[in-house]
Amino acid sequence: MKNSITLIVLIISFQFAKAQDLETIILAADDASLLSQNYLNPAMEGLMYSMNGGWATTAKVHKKFGFDLTIGLNASLVPEEAKSFAFVPGDYTYLSLQNNETELQTIMSEDDAEVMVDVKIPNDNGTYKVVSFTMPGGITEDLPINAVPAPTVQVGFGLPFKTDIKARFVPTQRYDDVEAKLIGFGLQHDLTQYLGVVDKSPLSISVLGAFTNMSVVYDMKDEDATDNVEVVNGEAEFKMNTWTVQALASLDFKLITFYGSAGYNNGKTTAKMKGDYMLTYDVEDNNGNQLGTVNESITDPINLDFESNGMRATLGMRFNLGVFKIFADYTFQNYDTATAGIAFSFR
Repeated sequence: MKNSITLIVLIISFQFAKAQDLETIILAADDASLLSQNYLNPAMEGLMYSMNGGWATTAKVHKKFGFDLTIGLNASLVPEEAKSFAFVPGDYTYLSLQNNETELQTIMSEDDAEVMVDVKIPNDNGTYKVVSFTMPGGITEDLPINAVPAPTVQVGFGLPFKTDIKARFVPTQRYDDVEAKLIGFGLQHDLTQYLGVVDKSPLSISVLGAFTNMSVVYDMKDEDATDNVEVVNGEAEFKMNTWTVQALASLDFKLITFYGSAGYNNGKTTAKMKGDYMLTYDVEDNNGNQLGTVNESITDPINLDFESNGMRATLGMRFNLGVFKIFADYTFQNYDTATAGIAFSFR
């Protein structure tokens, strides 16, 4: 389990490593929030879908005091249209792109091309604050898989009244500049017991509700003295809450289980850039002549909200090798999600 927890922190660190590059976006002043929102949205949304995966691999619940340990990996596939976003000049007050660019890559693109963004902010005296910064490209070439991954380590325990309680827990872990923790709970209740003759067949039916909370803090260091941004005690903070409700059905045979579900997902994430930042701009007149430079201080510049919700449907298969299980499934939703893993189950 320790290795799996380490894997969670490693993958999260890959996903948010680009937060270090985001410090320069705050040079965009009032446009920084919209630019950051468009850039980060596929990772935030994909991670919310991934976190709601892998809660059950059968509709059949444990006998009282039965338990299981499940280790899995959920991977949400980012739609092609979410890997970039159109740059619409009218949406921004102070920004333009160099080289006649018309779109920017999101964080979940395979394209790591960096585009130059020009900032021009008018002063009251007819001069302008100007600066250029590099918009970061995508990171998926650095990830183990071309998707938004979310490893899970989960335990399940059989309660009376044919109900399972499930838990996911990762105590605070730190890897380099990333600190992460996770906690989640779920309840699965058997409905087959109320259906008479069906209770004696391989068919099992149940309902599931689950909730997950995760937080990630990324220390932002001032590693580039030439980027016009001086960082003092900077950090990027991500907090995520997801929940899902599902109706489950499975055909449970000795060596193989076929399972499926239909339900609803919801997720909310806040992303904040906290700390103090000193920004340096050139000052130019209306003809583009440089008159000098100016420094501005800003505190806690970014506070974003992300949300995803929608219906989901899952089809999967599990091989039962005694107490050892191997499973895989595919969930159809806004960001389709593939899940695979192993489990040790004692009925």
